Amino acid sequence: MTSPQSRSGKRDEILAAATERFGRDGYEDTKWADIAADVGVGPTALYHYFESKQHCLYVIMDQAIEGFRSRFEALTTDGADPLERLVAVIDDCFELSEADIQRNRVLVAEQGLLSARSDSPREEQARQAARARTRDLEFAWASFLSHAMQQGAIPKHDPRLLTRAILGLYNSIWHWYRPNGIVALNRIAEFFTDRSLALMGVAPEALDRPRAAA
Repeated sequence: MTSPQSRSGKRDEILAAATERFGRDGYEDTKWADIAADVGVGPTALYHYFESKQHCLYVIMDQAIEGFRSRFEALTTDGADPLERLVAVIDDCFELSEADIQRNRVLVAEQGLLSARSDSPREEQARQAARARTRDLEFAWASFLSHAMQQGAIPKHDPRLLTRAILGLYNSIWHWYRPNGIVALNRIAEFFTDRSLALMGVAPEALDRPRAAA
């Protein structure tokens, strides 16, 4: 009999393999059997862990959003200056492993699938979880930006619209960025951080931040 620890480890292995495949080759072009081969099991064995390829996708997306939300909360709950915390959050968005990058690519590329209901109870549960986390992340960002406005750290705007503008700008990176591409991630981080701060009405030079090397 498979132990709970072994089962959990194999599930994580499947998620990691699926994330790499979906991020590199695309969700539609990845076969369920490809993922099975990557983790050394038969295709039918995957159904012990996930009801379908789409169920696996929803779990990956849910994990990606949960990771953003957890890091955001950890960086914004202390008593530091709102602007310092905001910069820390933006910096953290680019402190990514290759697995993180592939997961972001999957999340952005397939986010539209979260709008379609599923007839499968397990798929629908995973889809609803990912949608709920998306709303929670947007609410957390908007609440934090509203507080920063009240503290005078950034100019006053509609915090919900500003949240969507910032997250939309960030998400746009993962439509085209590839790990080990011709543009280094630190250069991309500098470029998009400056534009994100500009959206919030903060001049990048006011922060006296070191610039990335070319």
